[in-house]
Amino acid sequence: MTNQTYSDLKLLGKNSPAPSSPEEAVLEKVKNPHPDVDYSVRFSCPEFTSLCPVTGQPDFAHLVIDYVPDQFLLESKSLKLLLGSYRNHAGFHEACTVEIAKKIIALLKPKWLRIGGYWYPRGGIPIDIFYQTGHPPKDVWIAPQGVENYRGRG
Repeated sequence: MTNQTYSDLKLLGKNSPAPSSPEEAVLEKVKNPHPDVDYSVRFSCPEFTSLCPVTGQPDFAHLVIDYVPDQFLLESKSLKLLLGSYRNHAGFHEACTVEIAKKIIALLKPKWLRIGGYWYPRGGIPIDIFYQTGHPPKDVWIAPQGVENYRGRG
């Protein structure tokens, strides 16, 4: 296991007010304790919210982020604060989902990443957004995302 001090982290173990926008949010990383092994990591956010850029009404989604780390892992508190910063952010579903993926990729440079944005209906139509960086490394088990498509009350 790799030794790491966490004193250089700005958020972990500290009082960290929620950023008011995704631009203010800071994503942080920690060393991967097992860079010699390929494995998958999953983050689920079943209550993600943002605002419609046209109407200003809230939009809701279930986000599932899977990745295979290389040298670094995503620090979860910083991800939580980033995702929360979208609460008052106006952006289309596609923009929010892919932007989150790009921020994680830029920080971690993972071997592979996939994000599924399962958005609840807007105007009666659910919109699901999927993005990934290519094929996962060979022989890494990647769990199915398992979020059902929106079915309404029927």
